[in-house]
Amino acid sequence: MTTIRQRRVGKGTEAAEDQPSEETNVKPDGKIPPDPPGGKLWNILSITVGGIVAISLGLLTSVYVATLHENDLWFSNIKEVEREISFRTECGLYYSYYKQMIQAASIQQGLHGLVYDNKTESVRTINILERMNVYQEVFLSILYRILPIQQYLEPVYFYIYTLFGLQAVYVIALYVTSWLLSGTWLSGLLAACWYITNRVDTTRVEFTIPLRENWALPFFAVQIAAITYLLRTHLQPAQQRLTLVAVFIATFLFSLTWQFNQFMMLIQALALFILDCLDMLPTAKVTWLYIIQISGLLLVCVLQFFNSMILGSLLISFNVSVLIARTIQKNLKTGGLLTRLGKLILHVLLVLCLTLLINKFIKKILNLESDEHIFKFLKAKFGFGATRDFDAKLYLCEEAFGLLPLNTFSRLSSTLLFYVYGFVLFLLTVAAVIVAFRNLSGSNQAQLKEKMEEYTVTLKPDAAYNLVHTVLFGCLALSTMRMKYLWTSHMCVFASFGLCSAEVWKLLLKCLHVHTSQRTQVIKYSIPIITLLYISFKFWPGIMDELSELREFYDPDTVELMNWIKSNTPSTAVFAGSMQLLAGVKLCTGRTLTNHPHYEDKNLRERTKQIYQIYAKRSPGEVHGILRSFGTDYVILEDSICYERRHSRGCRLRDLLDVANGHIMDGLGENEPDLKPSVYPRFCEEIKKNLPSYTMHFTRVFQNKTFHVYKLAKHK
Repeated sequence: MTTIRQRRVGKGTEAAEDQPSEETNVKPDGKIPPDPPGGKLWNILSITVGGIVAISLGLLTSVYVATLHENDLWFSNIKEVEREISFRTECGLYYSYYKQMIQAASIQQGLHGLVYDNKTESVRTINILERMNVYQEVFLSILYRILPIQQYLEPVYFYIYTLFGLQAVYVIALYVTSWLLSGTWLSGLLAACWYITNRVDTTRVEFTIPLRENWALPFFAVQIAAITYLLRTHLQPAQQRLTLVAVFIATFLFSLTWQFNQFMMLIQALALFILDCLDMLPTAKVTWLYIIQISGLLLVCVLQFFNSMILGSLLISFNVSVLIARTIQKNLKTGGLLTRLGKLILHVLLVLCLTLLINKFIKKILNLESDEHIFKFLKAKFGFGATRDFDAKLYLCEEAFGLLPLNTFSRLSSTLLFYVYGFVLFLLTVAAVIVAFRNLSGSNQAQLKEKMEEYTVTLKPDAAYNLVHTVLFGCLALSTMRMKYLWTSHMCVFASFGLCSAEVWKLLLKCLHVHTSQRTQVIKYSIPIITLLYISFKFWPGIMDELSELREFYDPDTVELMNWIKSNTPSTAVFAGSMQLLAGVKLCTGRTLTNHPHYEDKNLRERTKQIYQIYAKRSPGEVHGILRSFGTDYVILEDSICYERRHSRGCRLRDLLDVANGHIMDGLGENEPDLKPSVYPRFCEEIKKNLPSYTMHFTRVFQNKTFHVYKLAKHK
């Protein structure tokens, strides 16, 4: 088990930058008046300063997380095997393909090894580029090979520095989005500061470097920034075309780097659909965004050798359904309130039915079952019936897939982020409800328009999109803790935008009947500056202490295991064990695996369940037969799983296996009435007694405090 221990001493004012609301900056004839000469020069200066601040903050964030990673592990001082072990679970699996490409005799041979891989899953040849999102590892390995940097930079540093560099892109994108929404780069500065001071809840890049989300989320943030700019009014045709290209590139890169891209973009598509139905976004731009999502995902599908999971995604079915339904219902946005509501309900039902029909048809044609475990998990999670399904329970019992812990909000509140976010969210939600009602009512009365003018100004299309985006991703984060990083980073953007927005303060002051333009300007700058000072004085000492705290990587048992495997087993040996450990075995030793943590394949899920019988109550002969059917030469047993205490009864891996096998669980507590006692003891416990019934099939060849390795007899 890995621990991080203390390191041993030894080895070596900007008012003119604000952009007036587009609605108030237009002449009656629709033309935009030119800026005064002095104002144009000041805007250029402001944009230059704001850009420099954005780049500086992005680079500082990269250096910050890189320093934390070095200080936590003493990465520059530890051995290569320890560095590789630090890439835990699926992180190690992904990094192993980068290492494989680097060590290949040529780029062509490396690509051939990925397309025809027979070491990731024993007795099977799989296409890694089809099954997994590892094009980033391929691209980075090729870049490393062709650049003249091999003598100056180790491959592992080129890899991790690239990921830390992407954090700069991430922060700059958040900064720009907030700036675009509020019209002042002070808002971007506040968003970046909140992102850094809430690092525990906004990113985990410093300790899960190769994780797919760390590649994907910077591109997702760039896409949101581009969409925010696209939804501004009065864009020139050339500006709009360039922005659409930027949205497409960001969408494509996001989709290429993360297997869960389709689910994130489905939520994004739902946000666009809601706003389009409520007439709060330009329909033409929404249509382009639907098409970009589909085309980006299909391009990724082609690059992944027509991955069937992408073709059968709900996103493609939903977007196609929306476009078809809109063609059928051409007069959706006409009529009075009741007529519009009736049409809207029919439209939603039509889209829902078409989505389900198209998706079911595609999955039937392709015989697609790769993502069924996700829907089983969602069904069980939201209470649509209990489940004994092993795969669904495996997710349900993991803390990362549980509800967002309440202490998250206390941490976010300590930086004032959550308080400001709640304040802005409340104001803009009220404004959105009123604007939506007005749009649906279709009233053209001048008096009503004048009365509602402040709400229209406050809720421009770009603000409306970010409002619904943050609400939907907030719901996702609340239901699934692992997805909180999609919400908390955008929370920084949304809160800083509201605090620096003239429209938001104008709305509030008008409600309180104390509005003046001078008072609005004073508040929109003074409150953010006071907030920045508070954050700086409160958290700067803590950040400095964090950067000065030195630790080192310490996992001697796993290091001993990996060194033993490399020294004492043939390079063609096949290993069975837990998914998480085997990813490290592949990375550190290059041995063949029976299973691994990339769970998006039905055959692999069934194989993993069979391999995990080593922790169930099965006879030695049965376990031996199962393992040999997958070509296993060695099996690794872990005491941390066999005698697990991390999870409560009913969520331990051995409990999930017992229930799936129809056996009662160990320990005190209730069991379902149809479960029966097993006639065999637990395999992982009994094998250590060296009984003849076990030694005829298994021979112990290695053990330490954590791991036990057994060699399988090869019976005819």
